[in-house]
Amino acid sequence: MPVITNDLLKKINPVMDQLQPGSIRAFDEQVSEIEDIIKLTLGEPDFDAPEKVKAAAIASVENNESHYAKTPGNIALREAMAAFLSRKYDLNYEPATEILVTLGATEAIQISLATILEPGDEVIIPTPTFPLYESDVISLGGVPVFVNTQPDGFVLTPERLAATLADHPTAKCLVFNYPSNPTGVTYTATQLEALANIIKQYDVFVMSDEIYSELTYTQQHVSMAQYLPEQTILISGASKAYAMTGYRIGLLAAPAALVKHITKLHQYAVTTHVNSAMAAATVAFNECDDEIAVMRDAYQTRREMLVHAFTDMGLTVASPDGAFYLFIKIPAAFGDDDFKFAVTLAQEAKVALIPGSSFGPGGQGYVRLSYAASEAKLNTAVERIRIYLEGMKKREGEQYARI
Repeated sequence: MPVITNDLLKKINPVMDQLQPGSIRAFDEQVSEIEDIIKLTLGEPDFDAPEKVKAAAIASVENNESHYAKTPGNIALREAMAAFLSRKYDLNYEPATEILVTLGATEAIQISLATILEPGDEVIIPTPTFPLYESDVISLGGVPVFVNTQPDGFVLTPERLAATLADHPTAKCLVFNYPSNPTGVTYTATQLEALANIIKQYDVFVMSDEIYSELTYTQQHVSMAQYLPEQTILISGASKAYAMTGYRIGLLAAPAALVKHITKLHQYAVTTHVNSAMAAATVAFNECDDEIAVMRDAYQTRREMLVHAFTDMGLTVASPDGAFYLFIKIPAAFGDDDFKFAVTLAQEAKVALIPGSSFGPGGQGYVRLSYAASEAKLNTAVERIRIYLEGMKKREGEQYARI
């Protein structure tokens, strides 16, 4: 077994010492060893991809589409993506020059930041949020500037944004993710317009990760690109809405001059995408609105059941208007130690939730629950948590009685 020398280890980019393995998957793996554990940890739809999507992938293989595709993605898929954005969000993108097919939204995020960032550039990141953004910024030599949205109900307010930009007027990029992972909170058109009016006063990119755009429950999703098309790098994909996480289909839309540069990094990193995955995604974006509606209705039913259940338990839940997550305030007895609560819950109640501190400032004292799971599994998890909390209160009462 080869062992690298210490001298070679010292030559590794020192920024790697600042990066830690993904805390979400690390915690998921940690609790996976617990017998009979119910894991509500990962953002993985429990549905299968639509049948017509699978049939398209199979047909692609059988038709021997085994050669290199175009670097930006097959034009049929880019046309389908453009039609989807127009049909759903009234956005106008030219398929040939303004849309890039990436290996999931994660590649789109990384190559977008790599295209625009220079060492020392500041990137404004409202938190709590998915930790990938911070890690990508750090790996590229950028400087994350966190904006804690917890005091404002987990939304970025115009006042807080204006103050942040005033303090960091040369920031290169603002990362925006909504509906939010981990909180499920999203934004109204009025809120977005107010934020856009502030952003347009600065020469700053907006990387708007809207991968959960099709999973909103009380309102129609509105894209930031509708208000700031010239500044926005819009990121979406097929993973969440179409239950196609394994196909790794990301969507990047932006002004042509910017997409041209981002495509260079895409080409150097992966050359192109997989033909069968693109064939499947073409059908998804063109033909699967009805299938999305069925899955969205199921998520909404789960969401309403869970919000009601946890509220009845006396727990506070962030307003989950989109995605498939609940962000739950942990019991007061644990203070803000969400990691301790999550570990205890996994060990004693056999339910695994992700500690909120994994998502940055404002996440401490919360846990994230993914309800991309069957109703039966969710009902069992709720009952286990209820029994655990009742037992905890009983033990606290007995402790006070002995004092």
